[in-house]
Amino acid sequence: MKKLNEVLIGTGSEIYREIIPLTLLGLTGSAVLVPAILFLPATLTLLLLPLIYMPLLFGSFYAYHRKTEGQKLSVRRMLAGASKGFAPAFALGLLMALLGVILWSTWWYYGGRGSLAGRAVAIFQTYFVAMALISQFYTLQLVIQREMGIVRAMGESVKLFFRHPAYTIGAFFQAVCVGVMLAVTVVGFFALFGGMLAVYSHKAVHNVLNPDEAEETEEGQEAGGAVYAGRERL
Repeated sequence: MKKLNEVLIGTGSEIYREIIPLTLLGLTGSAVLVPAILFLPATLTLLLLPLIYMPLLFGSFYAYHRKTEGQKLSVRRMLAGASKGFAPAFALGLLMALLGVILWSTWWYYGGRGSLAGRAVAIFQTYFVAMALISQFYTLQLVIQREMGIVRAMGESVKLFFRHPAYTIGAFFQAVCVGVMLAVTVVGFFALFGGMLAVYSHKAVHNVLNPDEAEETEEGQEAGGAVYAGRERL
């Protein structure tokens, strides 16, 4: 299985090659995200994100997956994927919104008390929410790459999390860090985040689901290097 830094480097190379279609995917998703953040109350935003933005994000994942199978990466394919994956994307988005509400209400109720016990409960709940969120890192890609139902994909994602905890936490952390760096420019976040996440999550999850491919590639590279070294000696 490839290391995370190799996955990140491969993601950067792919984004460089496909920068225009990936930007179009990101801007299409942001066409919903920007008005929701700027003009709607927080409660309506929480409802709108799982209803509309998550299916569009699923569509970006779907479009890039089809690109890896030789099809064209386009907004049209993204919208087709959003329509096809509306139900699983909405279900995962609803779960994420619920986790967000739990986290906010915990800090509002316990964190505002000023007591050590209250803060301890809030910190524990934050850890619980973070682990629950990280455990779903594989879900949408399992729906796409393995054609699983959403319930089975959620369960399998949790299993993969426990099977590869360090890798999963590291992959999630890398995605968050790249998102934060893009958010510094604001425009870069809205233009690139959706497309970047589609490429990165596909490569990170594919790496876990198909570890033998990485091993075969490494063995082939080592064999090629040995042959080349032998020729050099000759």
